Amino acid sequence: MTTDFPIRPRIASVAGTDSGGGAGLSADQRAAQAFDTHLCPVVAAVTAQHSRAVRHVEALSPTLLQAQLDALAEDLPPAALKTGLLGSAANARVLARWVDAQRRHQPDLALVVDPVLRASTGAPFADAELLAAYREELLPRATLVTPNRREAAALLGQPDEAGPEALPAQAAALRALGAQAVLLTGGDAQDETQALDWLDSPQARGGLAHPRIITPHNHGTGCTLATAAAAALARGFPVADAAVLAKLLTTHALCQAGPQGAGAGPVWATPGWGQPGVTLPTLGWDALPPAASEAPAPPAFAPGLYGIVDSAEAALALLRQPGLPLRHLQLRCKAPPTGADAAWHAALAETIRRCLPVAEAAGVTLWVNDHWETALAAGARALHLGQEDWAGLGPAQRRRLQQARAREGVALGLSSHSVWELARAAGLRPSYIACGPVWPTTTKTMPWRPQGLDNLAWWAALSPAPVVAIGGVLQPDQARMAAAAGTHAVCLVRGLAGATPQALQAWQQAWQDGRQPRPNGAPGAAPDWPHPSLAPTP
Repeated sequence: MTTDFPIRPRIASVAGTDSGGGAGLSADQRAAQAFDTHLCPVVAAVTAQHSRAVRHVEALSPTLLQAQLDALAEDLPPAALKTGLLGSAANARVLARWVDAQRRHQPDLALVVDPVLRASTGAPFADAELLAAYREELLPRATLVTPNRREAAALLGQPDEAGPEALPAQAAALRALGAQAVLLTGGDAQDETQALDWLDSPQARGGLAHPRIITPHNHGTGCTLATAAAAALARGFPVADAAVLAKLLTTHALCQAGPQGAGAGPVWATPGWGQPGVTLPTLGWDALPPAASEAPAPPAFAPGLYGIVDSAEAALALLRQPGLPLRHLQLRCKAPPTGADAAWHAALAETIRRCLPVAEAAGVTLWVNDHWETALAAGARALHLGQEDWAGLGPAQRRRLQQARAREGVALGLSSHSVWELARAAGLRPSYIACGPVWPTTTKTMPWRPQGLDNLAWWAALSPAPVVAIGGVLQPDQARMAAAAGTHAVCLVRGLAGATPQALQAWQQAWQDGRQPRPNGAPGAAPDWPHPSLAPTP
């Protein structure tokens, strides 16, 4: 009898054994299985420890480490490699040379460096020579490095008393040593209500936060985070997405933690870590705090069809139709390629003023895309921004916009195309988060792969704000499927072209059909995790 056996993405962990089963390769195995990846455990050191103390550490010989790595290269080359306890500078150098050799024919091999320098009980795991090997051999080859605050300070030769305000500078200094990306973790800072990490990557930079899980059972947290990041990279996620997913999995593992001995028990990564019921971490913007509680509460968002047009004429033609089924209409008036001058902004303000009263009479929320200062001056009370638009704002502009939200009830919608953009949008507590492109689209040129209904369902399940489906919606049946995936609205762009009242009613009927309760009362099932929507950075 033959059976189909899935070939899972492979990751290797070069780390130490833990005779208590809490950290090291034991934690790595649990995290890899939770992400449905195949872990190849490469032993670099052996420890004698239990839940309260490390009694003995012994590094394996570089020759034995080399033999294990060479055996993997022959038959099981990993897509990502993660380091833990290495035991000696000689082992670090062996690993660096092996990565170089492997990347000659496998250039996309990802390397996640978790610099295990001391045990959670305080036992030292690294001497000055090994610290130098990390700086000179491993960081310049790292796709991602995941130190905690004390480890970052040791790598940089700094005192370890620094608070969270030092995280951005430390991460930047580690990247200056050659690491492509840094996730500097703050789980060891027990005096904060937020478990605040700092991400510095090619895609995003900011504080990655989740409410702290209060538990004494946190053994293996760093191993779990680094292995989860390696698993995400092996699955093709860019590094910023990998960081957010690793944070999500590790938080879930902390919630499953419990005692096994008299000391700190192990965190326990299990499948289901990315399902409904877990809380998505929030990602800040540059140096801004990531806490969602600091953003104003958004106005209510009405579910339904969401149209997008590019002119007053198109907007007014729709808004004056009797019985219009749209609940939302966005003015997406793009500035000319040479830039918008005062006359263009004056024309946009007049367009907004013409459309606002007609939209209000029709019971439709009028959203204005970008050009938020002109929109606010013209009386608009609902704004949509792309992530690049918000990122381009200065601190004073962001404060002005947040004040308009808090004092004037201005609604804000944000775009998202990837996991890290979803986490960034969540931190601003918008009225909605758009997920796109769900299907292939020619409306605009972008680097994003289609999200598909699986990612859309995952967005809807984990987003703290209503989710709006956008991109490639051309047929009413797509609106039905988007509604069934759990979204609050679906955007019609090309689908509105030449729309008659009968055509709009067909769209509305499809939307209502998709919103009908399922037999078990649940929306469409979301996957355990999404698929990548952007190719990883080489």
